[in-house]
Amino acid sequence: MTSLDLRGAADRADLRLGAGALAGLDEFDRQSAILTWRGRMLNEHVSARVFSTLARQLERAGVRGDRPARVGAMVAEEWRHADRCAAVVEVLGGDPVVALPALPPVPEHEDADAIEAVLRNVISVSCLSETVAVALIDAERRAAGPPALQRLLAEILADEVGHARFGWRLVEEYAPSLSPTLRERLGDYLVIALDDLATHELSHLPARPSPSSAAEAVGVCDGHAARRLFFATVNEVIVPGLEASGLPALSAWRAAQELGAWASAQKVDPRARMTA
Repeated sequence: MTSLDLRGAADRADLRLGAGALAGLDEFDRQSAILTWRGRMLNEHVSARVFSTLARQLERAGVRGDRPARVGAMVAEEWRHADRCAAVVEVLGGDPVVALPALPPVPEHEDADAIEAVLRNVISVSCLSETVAVALIDAERRAAGPPALQRLLAEILADEVGHARFGWRLVEEYAPSLSPTLRERLGDYLVIALDDLATHELSHLPARPSPSSAAEAVGVCDGHAARRLFFATVNEVIVPGLEASGLPALSAWRAAQELGAWASAQKVDPRARMTA
């Protein structure tokens, strides 16, 4: 199996947390943090692959301006994020090497024309996943203890904000020209995309607190707080934003909650559900 090997990342990033930052970690905390950052390293690598495909789709769809090139730059940013996450793994005493799982192809949406296919993926990647990432990373930045880790998370956050804004601006630009039929089709797709988003995020946000304040200071999140933040981001940012562009996001989110096994099997707090 192919591996992602980013050894030497701490030197490339010139990252040093200092002995004091690690002194409060017991071995369980340290291993939890290593697993967390190694998982992020892999996720950022996967994101680079997704953006590579999206750049090609934009070109095929004839999307004007510098947008394909901008998405190409996002690929490099995600690679850098993976390397920064690997740097944290190393300073925590871990090995930034992980086996690459078999990954499904990025959807080409062969049932849709080129513009609809691009809009589906832009909505899924930027308006959904990257918007959630912005909220979660900002919370992690605020909770981080070592100043060097705060700066690293701020660097990643700035890029993720740009990735999310890219999608929101593209959707806003195309929204006035969307036919009622296409809006309905995108609404149907949103049910699937929102279900996939919740399934993915909740599987990576364990329903348990951080093992300690020391672990939380080096990036091991409080799963309960992160889950609440996820639902708040969907309810208060994503759904209203898509509705403002004329997409039936509210009904799609309600349908996703009825459809998704996560809504019951994951024991989601009913107060987190969309009730408006």
